[in-house]
Amino acid sequence: MTLAPGCTPGAEIEVKRSRFLAVLRRVSDEEAARVVIEEARRAHRDARHHCTAFILGPEPAIERSNDDGEPSGTAGAPMLEVLRGNEISDVVAVVTRWFGGTLLGTGGLARAYADAVREALAGVRLVRRSELSRVDLALPHADAGRIETDLRAAGVQVIGADYGTLVRLRLATGDPAGLAARIAELTTGAVVPTAAGTVWVDLPV
Repeated sequence: MTLAPGCTPGAEIEVKRSRFLAVLRRVSDEEAARVVIEEARRAHRDARHHCTAFILGPEPAIERSNDDGEPSGTAGAPMLEVLRGNEISDVVAVVTRWFGGTLLGTGGLARAYADAVREALAGVRLVRRSELSRVDLALPHADAGRIETDLRAAGVQVIGADYGTLVRLRLATGDPAGLAARIAELTTGAVVPTAAGTVWVDLPV
């Protein structure tokens, strides 16, 4: 799962006068994650720590965390564990800390950093990332609206459309054979879909 498009959760908690500001962002790769981290550093130059964790890829393929000067294992790792526990990927978490003058100890720090990420995740909109078969479909303008409406109602993901002499729909499905049969039925065999590899899409959780 990952954050829904446009979802930019954040939260702030206070523990013994230390402030912890958490932000979460959906990212597609490690470079994008590091851009978000640098943005937090620039926005809050007066803060002592900017601790981070990110998970990338559907498996997931990449996991990184950084304590940014906090005692080893007290910040980035607990944040990463919260992301893992919620089965979220393609996301970066940054928790900025302003020291309040009271030492929290290793256990207190780990709880605070994890709680800040949990608070940011509370009530967030999530989607499920799925790799589906992509199918392209060329239709006469007169039929395109009717067929697109029918396919959407059947749960087919319409991921794009190009309008020219024909309307070319880009579709995503987990059942390409069933989709082909449905298109044949809707067009009395006049239109044949074209397989176009696979595509990652967001589906409701």
